[in-house]
Amino acid sequence: MRPSLFLCSYSLRPIRICGVSLILIALSIRAMACPIELPTASVSIKGHPLTVELATTPGARVCGLSHRAELPQNQGMLFIFADLRPRHFWMKDTFIPLSIAYLDDAGRIFSIQDMAPLQTDKHFPSSLPAAYALEVNQGWFHSRGIHVGDVVEMQLPLVLDIR
Repeated sequence: MRPSLFLCSYSLRPIRICGVSLILIALSIRAMACPIELPTASVSIKGHPLTVELATTPGARVCGLSHRAELPQNQGMLFIFADLRPRHFWMKDTFIPLSIAYLDDAGRIFSIQDMAPLQTDKHFPSSLPAAYALEVNQGWFHSRGIHVGDVVEMQLPLVLDIR
């Protein structure tokens, strides 16, 4: 067998081992990049309940709802930031059509935007400084008559690691 610069040799058995190893490495990298389980909380807007995953750390916010095939009805993700400033989101690796609402530090919605899957050339900026962003299935806000100016009532855990 001749030497190779790669971790895998050219014989059949090592190729299978190498293939399995590469798959396991890829899966572990994906698992590290996108946390599988985030804390959840209940929120309500105009009497419409929503269960949300809480993205409170940079890693959780970067991952967001990417790499998911679906988002169950009446569920979403609440991005919580440690400071109040302009934000922007995009749809890299996100397969679900989403609507995003940007909220001020009192939980009042000041912007709602629809986002199409896998758009990497378009960003969705907040029009004002935001303390929160709420992502739900596209059309969820509209179908419930939720508009700019409505307040998101949050029942968040008393202790959260917000970075």
